[in-house]
Amino acid sequence: EIFLRELISNASDANDKLRFESLSKPELMAGDTELAIWIEADAVKKTLTIRDNGIGMSRDEAISHLGTIARSGTAEFFKKLSGDQQKDSQLIGQFGVGFYSAFIVAERVEVFSRRAGLDAGTGVHWESAADGHFTVETVPLEKRGTTVVLHLKEDAKEFLDTWRLRSLVRRYSDHIAFPVRMPKEGEASIEYEAVNRGTALWARARSEIKDDEYVEFYRHLSHDQGDPLSWSHNRVEGKRDYTSLLFIPGSAPFDLWQRDGARGLKLYVRRVFIMDDAEQFLPLYLRFDKGVLDSADLPLNVSRELLQADSEVEAMRSALTKRVLDMLAKLAKDEPERYRTFWKEFGAVLKEGLAEDPANRDRTLPLLRFASTTSDGEAEEVSLADYVGRMQTGQDKIYYVVGESLAAARSHPAIEGLRARSVEVLLLGRRIDAWVMDHLQEFEGKKFKDATRGDLELGGLASAADKEKAESQLKESKTLLKRVKDALGDRVSEVRVSTRLKDSAAVLVGGEHDMSAPLRRVLEAVGQHAPAAKPVLELNMDHHLVKYLEQRNEAAEFDELALVIHDQALLAEGAQLTHPGAFVQRLNRLWTRLG
Repeated sequence: EIFLRELISNASDANDKLRFESLSKPELMAGDTELAIWIEADAVKKTLTIRDNGIGMSRDEAISHLGTIARSGTAEFFKKLSGDQQKDSQLIGQFGVGFYSAFIVAERVEVFSRRAGLDAGTGVHWESAADGHFTVETVPLEKRGTTVVLHLKEDAKEFLDTWRLRSLVRRYSDHIAFPVRMPKEGEASIEYEAVNRGTALWARARSEIKDDEYVEFYRHLSHDQGDPLSWSHNRVEGKRDYTSLLFIPGSAPFDLWQRDGARGLKLYVRRVFIMDDAEQFLPLYLRFDKGVLDSADLPLNVSRELLQADSEVEAMRSALTKRVLDMLAKLAKDEPERYRTFWKEFGAVLKEGLAEDPANRDRTLPLLRFASTTSDGEAEEVSLADYVGRMQTGQDKIYYVVGESLAAARSHPAIEGLRARSVEVLLLGRRIDAWVMDHLQEFEGKKFKDATRGDLELGGLASAADKEKAESQLKESKTLLKRVKDALGDRVSEVRVSTRLKDSAAVLVGGEHDMSAPLRRVLEAVGQHAPAAKPVLELNMDHHLVKYLEQRNEAAEFDELALVIHDQALLAEGAQLTHPGAFVQRLNRLWTRLG
């Protein structure tokens, strides 16, 4: 069904573009000023025709826009079709080009188009059967605009039924701002009547709009067949006059991580379409949001360059950003299951805002969700408020650890001591996390603490017995610590007794203000320079391997075992060994001696 919505949407866009261009070139509308969309079904010829009197296409534009689809996209598109109606319809949205959908119901598609402003002899006729080829020729056309003729397949004859077509128009395209006209039923002469209301949905009062109308408008706007998770329809009057209709999608598009891709709101000025992707009204980390903005204050000749320098735009951007974050906060509070869906799809993108938009950090922080040592995977991710509410008596830090993956973070040696004390630790396993967490200082007065950097700062969590034991081990181990430091040389800055470890022999710890090891690896992976820093090696003095090391008197054997322990600590944090072959040889020699 959605092919009709997509083609009507394309026709509406063509009309919008003509109306915009005619502001500076009124002659483009000459002789035909009433913009509309026409639909006709011919049961004899088995054709369905969708026509508009919008901007039209030149020969070069037809080859560029339609030809690219036929040449490289259609065959690949049909390979991906699964036969599952819902999945297939979502795929159309992912491709983002509604013209694809014509070939689902048509065995052959013809397009007749004439660009506004060009003479009658410059029309173009484009044709394809979705076989990877197309033909194009110049033909005379009396009227500007585009006509799409679908030669329907045998199993698509239902779309020749005018009642069926009318119901689809009302269901999917009732909000289109131009009249969608069809021949009057029961009329002998060819007279047309509008079958949609033809009123911009965002211009209507919220009390008049049903939820399913919002959902269908979202699908029209986003080319996504799924339902939005939430929406906000708002009219601002006073110092500024604008209407916004914002949607939170239910699933991520395929190009979500293309930060330089097309994004932004559909911008209108006094109901006149201006541009599709006005990115100036929302920050990059909210690029998943879909919506419409209709301003009564901006000039009709506004350009992207003017938008970037306009103080009114900055004020609207600030207000719209807060509105989206408030939508998410409401969703998280009232519908946690739906918010869990949002977080799974878009949480990693939202995290970018912690670094890129410090002004809204206090709004963004409560929206974060984390796996933790007390949760079981994504199904039980916790908020920072949950974490703070469960903090131990005497705990004044929010502990976290960043690993190469969630599993690596969960098993990181640096949190063994915290887990033994039943202290909850937030687990982060995405590449973006190492960068984001460096921008966080505190939440509700509790400071964030990376369990892999600096002193663990247990504060009131450490008992008098713990402190006494640490002091005793330090006194007794000074000789061992010096020997290990001498064996490792400049691989580490220091070797010390650990209060973090419970089961592992050793762990590598960064300085309090050093770049974290995961962030260092991310930068190095993309060819960027990371500031030089040497880690500290902490030893678990109760571990049998460390006790065995302490008993080694022969220098070569001691040094070799010290290197093995160091390399094990590197592997445990997710790093790659500089000389893995040498590590394997040392390990084999150790096993031989132990055997």
